[in-house]
Order: sequence, then structure tokens, then C-alpha cells
Amino acid sequence: MSNNMKNIEFEKPSYSEWQDAAIKALKGKPFESLLTKTSEGITLEPLYTQESLVAKLGEELDKQVATIRSLQNSQVFKVAQQVYADTGEAFFAQLDDSLARGNEVVTIDSRVNFEWTAEIVAKLATYFSEYSFKITVENSNDPLLAVFDNIAIEQREATKGFIISKNPITLTDFPNVRSIGADITIYHNQGANAVQELAYALAFAAKYAEQEESFEAFAKRFYVTFAIDTQFFTEIAKLRAFKVLWKAFSSAYGIEKNIKIPTLAETSLRSFSKLDVYVNLLRAANEALSGLIGGADVFTVHPHDALTKPTDQSIRIARNVSLVLKEETNVLKVTDPAGGSYFIESLTADFVKEAWALFLDIEAAGGIDAYIASGKLAEELEQSYQARIKATQTRKQSLIGTNIYANPADVLESETNPLFSDIKRIAIPFEQLRADMTAANVKTGILALGTLKSSKPRADFVSGFLNTVGLVPEKSEPIATAEEAVAWLNTTEATYVVIAGNDDDTKELVPAILAGKPANVLVDVAGKYKDEEEAWLADGLNGFIFAGQNIIEKLNSVFASMKEVQR
Repeated sequence: MSNNMKNIEFEKPSYSEWQDAAIKALKGKPFESLLTKTSEGITLEPLYTQESLVAKLGEELDKQVATIRSLQNSQVFKVAQQVYADTGEAFFAQLDDSLARGNEVVTIDSRVNFEWTAEIVAKLATYFSEYSFKITVENSNDPLLAVFDNIAIEQREATKGFIISKNPITLTDFPNVRSIGADITIYHNQGANAVQELAYALAFAAKYAEQEESFEAFAKRFYVTFAIDTQFFTEIAKLRAFKVLWKAFSSAYGIEKNIKIPTLAETSLRSFSKLDVYVNLLRAANEALSGLIGGADVFTVHPHDALTKPTDQSIRIARNVSLVLKEETNVLKVTDPAGGSYFIESLTADFVKEAWALFLDIEAAGGIDAYIASGKLAEELEQSYQARIKATQTRKQSLIGTNIYANPADVLESETNPLFSDIKRIAIPFEQLRADMTAANVKTGILALGTLKSSKPRADFVSGFLNTVGLVPEKSEPIATAEEAVAWLNTTEATYVVIAGNDDDTKELVPAILAGKPANVLVDVAGKYKDEEEAWLADGLNGFIFAGQNIIEKLNSVFASMKEVQR
């Protein structure tokens, strides 16, 4: 037996063999149904192999991998925990606690609820002399910038950090403070996809490079900031693609040596929701792991309740997300841990190609400022945002706890953190409609036809559909006759009812139910019934609920119709 085991070999099936097996399993569906389009317009294959990757990239594959690894900084994924506080005293208490518990980068947004007094900025300067920092300021007149006046001249060369601002900030005698940044989180939060983010980063780099005396002088002060979304592999590929693009960009300026540019990153807030907020913690952990694998140099994890008001506990949990990933996964033991993955290498190459093409279009239009002024950038962002919104509202993209598996008992927080109030979050329509439905005390119901077994699938679907906006429908017992159904409709408190049953029961009973239903009850049917649709609508049916439907459009229409019926 042991000798036989030693001689066993594992056959490696070819792509064509796998494809034949897949087509057989599809049972008549076309093989193309396995292809997936990303929001960037890139087609994802159902299987990636070494052969297909080599055929696609050829010698470029080795060059891509080598470039990414050569531009990887030796110290990556520094923990940058943002400080939240309402008073100067609380600010320093939280800062001291975070630095003692693993925070590595003093991270501050200058828009705080207390005044940046001379005393506070002088004390803060002592931290800047000891720790690296990442500060966000509004402009060159921001009071937080006074901290640099309080740093002794002999300590300024050793001071290291980043200043995030809409426009570059000029500092004197701080050679290791990077203050020219392409802050792409702004565009990410307005809906940009990965290709657009990469192209915009290059376009801002081109703008700022022309403003400096030399490319080397520019590169010493430049950095880029990305937000990392929930699309795990997309975000890994995005960070890797930037390194390849940066190498091409610097080569265009005649720079052959490797110039490493820091990549700052943070968890995305556009996918955060005020509903089921602990799911935000899971999203943030997923995003942080993408950032770790993708090679982000400095990373900020936003607390799961950042949209309202972070607490000491949520801040600690957010910091520990980074620490667990950094200390316990062993990912940092490997340079470019995603390198060699057929899927990620292919996606990286696609992003490089598409982003470079868009960057060239922006340059041909006169540069990023002209591109913005023309309205093209805003148009691109709006298209991307609307596509993302539609995907969420039709459940092509899941937002757990918001558009699927929603908890109707969740209490929606009305408070909004002003730091993040202008982000075009995809959960906002669900939050708004839930608030409206709750305020109106809407009563809904599900009329189950046939047996429990036959009605349950559609009844459960309808229940989940309504749960997304906080509605808990009253469910009837399974009903076998139209007379029973009409009797239930006359006794229920629900003013909106969805009929749920299998096709046969629904087709048999709906006409009689519509003939006898109360005038003040709005009735929909679960499922698609194209042959019966026209007749049922003429007989008083409001409409239909079905998979793939736009939840927000449908329920907004229902809400408006309910108001009309109640008048």
C-alpha cells in the first residue's frame, strides 16, 4: 500500500478540460454566463491559469512583478489611528493611550470641536518631534499648521510626516515632511472606481510635478492617498497597479532609478452604513487586509461608528484590527504576498492599461484642472456613483445589514459626524426611506396563499425586501381560498399587502381577491406574471415585487401610493 501511495501522481487538467466540465454543469446556459463585469468595465474570467496569464502578458508579467517589488517600502502598513476628541484635554489623553497601545502615526483631522490654541499646538509639537504624523488641514491658513512653528530648528530635519490638504502646503526647513499629495479619497467618496482613482492620482502628480523645480524635488514631497473599498481583490490590484503606473510615470520624466512614493490608505466610508453598524467593523477588517496585502505604507481604520460619533471602545477596536492583521497574519513576512496570483496579476495589468489610457485622455484635455473645469470628471464620477447605487438597490452588490439580511429592529442614528457628512454613501437611500417609513408608522402585510411549504419562499423574500426599510410585515396563516384571503384583508391593520404563493395558487386566486379586496388596501403580488400583468393591473393590483427589482424605487412608489390611498 505504501509503495502505491508513493507512485500516485495528481493530474493537472487543461483549461479546455475544465471548460468542458463547466459547460456540462451549466446545463444549457452559455459559458459566457460565468463571465463577470466589474464596475471598471473589466471582464473577470471564471478561471485564471498560468498559461492564460503568460499568453496575456508575456514578458510584461516578469516586468510587472519586478516593478512592484522594487518599489515596495521596507516598512509598510504603519498603524495610523485617528484621534477623536471634544476637548484639548481629552485629545491628548486619547493620543497618549493610542500611542501606548500600538498606534504608530499621530493622525489628526484639524476640524475638531475645540480651538487649536497656542498652548495645545505647542504641546502637540513635542509629539511631532518624536513620532511620524498624518494631519489633514483645510488650507494653508489652518490653525493646526502653527504646530510647525513650535518645532525647534535643530529638530526639523528629523521631523517626518504627511500633510493632507486640497492644495500643497509649503513648509520651510522640513525636508522629510511630505506636503504635496494626491488625495484620491475625495473622488473615491464621490463614487470613483479603481481605474478612475489611479488615473486621477497620476493626473495630479503631473500637475504638481510641473510646479516644482525638478522631478526629484517634487518626488521628495509627494505621496498618494487611497480609500480601500470592500472589493477585496480589486483593491489589492489597485494598490499594486499604482506602483507600476508610478514607474511608467517617472520614466516619462527621464527617471530610470526607482523612486519610492509612500501610499497612504484608509478604510472606505462610502460603503459604511448607519444600519447594523457592527457590519462596518467587518467591512473595515476586510478592507484593511486588502491594504496590507496590496502594500499600503500607512493605514487608517475608521471606527465602525465613525458616521455618528466614535467611542473609546470603537476606536480601540479599529486600532486592534490593524494590530491583529499586522502582528498575527505573518503577511508582512512576505514581500508582495499577492505576487504570482494569476487572478490578481491579470487584474493589476488591466488596471494599469485602463488607468494609463484615462490619464492620457486627461492630459490631452489640458490636465486635471482643465478636465475638472470641463465637467468631464464630475460626469464620470456621477456615472460611477449611479452604477454603484443601482447595483446596491437591485442587490447585484450586497450591503449586508442594509440591502440584504437587514434587521428591521435597528434604531437609525439621526446624528451625523460632520467630518463625513458629504460622502456619497450607497446606504443613504435605504437609511432615508427607513426613517420616512418609521415616522409614518407604515403597516404592511404578507398574504400567504396555498400551503406553508409552497408560500414560504416568496413570503420570506418579501419579508427581507421590506425589512431593508425597517418594515416588519404581518404574515397571514397559509390561505387556501379567495374568500379567506378577502376576509383577512378586511381584518388586517396593514395598508400595503403583498400576496405570496407559488405560480399556480397565485394565478388561481388573485382575480377573485382583487375583486373583493378593500379599497384602502394597496396590494402587490410577489413574482413576475407577464401574461396576467395587464389584466390584474386593470382590476386594481398595484404591482409586483420580484428579485432584481430596484428596492428603493419600488418602495418609494409604494409609499407614495399609500399616501394617495389614505387621503
